[in-house]
Amino acid sequence: MQRSTMTLLTQAVMVRASIDIDRMSAQHKVELADEIHARQPNLLASILVLPRFGVDMLQLEVPIHVLLVTFQAMKHCGRALPTISEDVQETCLQRLTATMRFTEGVPPDLGDQMISKFCVDHPERYLLAFVYGHLGERDLLRVRTDAEKYLLLACLNLVECVAYIGAQLQSK
Repeated sequence: MQRSTMTLLTQAVMVRASIDIDRMSAQHKVELADEIHARQPNLLASILVLPRFGVDMLQLEVPIHVLLVTFQAMKHCGRALPTISEDVQETCLQRLTATMRFTEGVPPDLGDQMISKFCVDHPERYLLAFVYGHLGERDLLRVRTDAEKYLLLACLNLVECVAYIGAQLQSK
């Protein structure tokens, strides 16, 4: 099966980024966060705003880790990536929520098939798999509270933003 779009963050890039972050000291993570602030300030802001939506400091570590790994992968991908604007984030969030609403109310079997197809065909499937895995390991996929909903949306929107800019780069 041939895909029409190529993934920007390959499996090897994602593995390397995840290992890099896992091996980093707290000080190195702070330095990386400073770099994110300089190069992708809107991505950082989309995570740092989460406490306003009820995400506690312990939960906030999850999307921060996702952001650190995502940014590290973006650095390793071999392409200069543009700064993701607030407009891109909003567009991606609208698409993401529309996709989620589309699956509401469908029979569970069909919903599972739709979600599987979405993941397999996603242009950033390795990043998406990492995010789902990281959230799942921390039991944050069931969305029991509004805080968990916003945390999940913020993490998944990071994926959608990377996919969006990846598609833009490929179209040039």
